[in-house]
Amino acid sequence: MAGGSESRIDADAAHARSVGLDVAAVASALQGAFGQALLGVIVGKDARTIARWASGTVRPPYASEQVLRDTFQVLELLMSVESPEVARAWFMGMNPQLDDVSPAEALSDERSKDVMAAARAYVSGR
Repeated sequence: MAGGSESRIDADAAHARSVGLDVAAVASALQGAFGQALLGVIVGKDARTIARWASGTVRPPYASEQVLRDTFQVLELLMSVESPEVARAWFMGMNPQLDDVSPAEALSDERSKDVMAAARAYVSGR
């Protein structure tokens, strides 16, 4: 399969998983992949709030749920070609496609589309 169509399939699968899971499962998976500190940067919340979302005792507000699902979708796409450690590092590092802002910071600034574009470029360049 050509790299472009393979990336499209991976992006479609990542989207399907991000919308098919309960938000508590999404928050829990992100907490496991990133830890509470990095996830806290992305969603702008403290560890206690993130733990409540991940346990399902509290549902995040709409805007936070959207950021969680967008972040999960990007993570799933990256993990289709990289290890969890590399995917986590990608979220933390300065990204030239995001004007040298980390994807985590860009997500916290409501730039999900830009982060997805950067992730797709990364995956297609692999």
